[in-house]
Amino acid sequence: MTLLRARLSCLGSLCCGRRDISFFTNTSPSNWSKVVSDAEKIVGYPTSFMSLRCLLSDELSNVAMHVRKLVGTKHPLLNTARGFVYDSKNNLQMRGLVVLLISKAAGPSAASPDLLQQDMVSGIYPSQRNLAEITELIHTAFLVHRGIVNLKEWTNSDGPLKDMQFGNKMAVLSGDFLLANACTGLAQLNNTKVVELISSAIGDLVQGIYYENSSAVEESCPSDDITVASWEEQMFLSHGALLAKSCQAAMELAKHDKQAQVLAYQYGKHMSLGHKMNSDLQPFLKATAGEPVSFSLNSAPVVFHRQIVGPEGWLLQLQQATTIGRQLDYSKLWGAIKAEKGVSSAIDLCCYHGDKALEAIRCFPPSEARSALENIACAVAKF
Repeated sequence: MTLLRARLSCLGSLCCGRRDISFFTNTSPSNWSKVVSDAEKIVGYPTSFMSLRCLLSDELSNVAMHVRKLVGTKHPLLNTARGFVYDSKNNLQMRGLVVLLISKAAGPSAASPDLLQQDMVSGIYPSQRNLAEITELIHTAFLVHRGIVNLKEWTNSDGPLKDMQFGNKMAVLSGDFLLANACTGLAQLNNTKVVELISSAIGDLVQGIYYENSSAVEESCPSDDITVASWEEQMFLSHGALLAKSCQAAMELAKHDKQAQVLAYQYGKHMSLGHKMNSDLQPFLKATAGEPVSFSLNSAPVVFHRQIVGPEGWLLQLQQATTIGRQLDYSKLWGAIKAEKGVSSAIDLCCYHGDKALEAIRCFPPSEARSALENIACAVAKF
């Protein structure tokens, strides 16, 4: 009943338009690490160690021994591995943390007397903690798989080809191992709907990464049909579906109703998209003219810019930014993008997604877990 009353009161506070951007003034970018640290205390333990049981298993230890052979090479798998140990900037374990927080924010369901509250630890069911770990394992597996190098683009100046071939084998092997462990844990939850949700999220990830790779190949070719809406759909598949469906699955494990599941799904979806857009905006907000800069031609500000200038204008700017050696001068292109409204439009959309995430989570009862989720949503929409 508490959750129902909170939802009813929330309906009165939801507006038909977008909230003012000043809604996000409570959290500064420098507080991001503190927001995460405080949130981890709420759920009972640091989520940076969430998948430690798997990472310390004998099987993966054997894989790690082989990965050590890559030390001194340029294979990206090494950087991915370092990120698992410490990466305060990107917070690789954020998905599991959000799943735990939203589980605690929703609390036990009054409609499920068969679920004993005494089984809860820090207000979270063991099955929900297992789900958070499974979510992290899936995310980690795909991070490792993303480190596979396209050998067709490798040259002798980049290093020995055999190192890259060996690194690719390790990336496939270790990623598959993590994914297999996640699927085993998923089956042990004994919940058909949760299995269906997370399995579909894995399918979304595969489809999203396929789109990303296809876009990377044709990155420099202007597309007539590229829109912000299609970009968001692709980004949801590769960056948002796993968290959104994991949040929904956490509600299902506690036997919450469909409305609670929809709210959890919406929070995960919009928080993920806001986080992705914030990341895409950083090269355009932190860099200054004249500095070396690097960004993806499929990032949010570029997509907005391409829509503003049109296919012919974009092709002309690409030609003007291409050097005699057929290399793209990103600094020159960066200046052209900054001169238009693509960056400000991306900022507005990022704040919109943060706003929608806040609207969803504020329909849950007030608690420190809900406050932590609010702070996270504010932080991803702060620059």
